[in-house]
Amino acid sequence: MERNTLKKEEGIALIIALLMLLVLTFIGISSISTTTFETNISGNERVGTDAFYASEGGFQVGLNQLPDTKPVSRTKMGEDSYYWSGTPKDKESPKSIKSFGDYQKAGFDSSWAFTRFQVNATGESFGATKEIEAQASYGPFSAGTQY
Repeated sequence: MERNTLKKEEGIALIIALLMLLVLTFIGISSISTTTFETNISGNERVGTDAFYASEGGFQVGLNQLPDTKPVSRTKMGEDSYYWSGTPKDKESPKSIKSFGDYQKAGFDSSWAFTRFQVNATGESFGATKEIEAQASYGPFSAGTQY
């Protein structure tokens, strides 16, 4: 009496279909998780970019007021964006622009001088902060050594 085990495959198609459905479900869950993660990353990037542009606005205000070194006060710039001079810790009391004094520049004789300044500006947008620090040369102006 010979037994043929292949004749008893009555429920194998259902088991294979359920296993395939399980694999496709895991792929779907993974795709949703990845999409959610990528959406969070792009949102954080947008908020960081907004904070950078707010700090750029504060830097431009500080640059435009040179040679005056007074602080750039905390200024609203949009829905929830602000800028001020100084570091993120200086939000409530912005710091003055630093002056490094007069100096000579190559290509100019001693009757001309320049002043070097350091402008620090911080921007904040929806909780994200970015800081810009740059030095600027102001001049030439007469050094008062002309005869």
